[in-house]
Amino acid sequence: MTTVTFTIPEIETPRLRLRAPKVSDLETYIDFRASDRSKTVGGPYPRHTGWGQFAGLIGHWVIRGFGRWMVADKADDTPLGIVGLYHPEDWPEPEIAWSVFDAAEGRGIACEAALASRAYAYDTLGWSGAMSLVDPANTRSVALARRLGCTPDGTYDHPTYGLMHIWRHPAPETLA
Repeated sequence: MTTVTFTIPEIETPRLRLRAPKVSDLETYIDFRASDRSKTVGGPYPRHTGWGQFAGLIGHWVIRGFGRWMVADKADDTPLGIVGLYHPEDWPEPEIAWSVFDAAEGRGIACEAALASRAYAYDTLGWSGAMSLVDPANTRSVALARRLGCTPDGTYDHPTYGLMHIWRHPAPETLA
């Protein structure tokens, strides 16, 4: 038997810990994926699909060398969402993605985690830019893209998710 080992880096912000997903996060993640809140990311999904997507969070790190983190409250480790770097094979380019669970809505959690993710992409991975794909009906994500300094940069018509807007993040040199 061959053993594969890898490390998912951990990032801390003033309120959050961006960390590897763990078994204790599974039910919260599956509940989110099965809820109406997941409509703008292709849901709601049945439990077995949510389980596979949860496993895919970890697999993405192995395949791409980067991925999305479980965003957890730094004080008590409560899972609050999934935020990070994402590039499935049918995406036009890597993106900074965010989805927050009910407990995180309206608290600035997605913004804090997305900023930390972008800093990691630019400062650690050396990305020269990034985009975020946003369902135009998701007004909260559109507002977040604007708060992050993103600008509209066309559309992408995904075969499953439909038409998504591309939001271009400021380049590293612009943020310096």
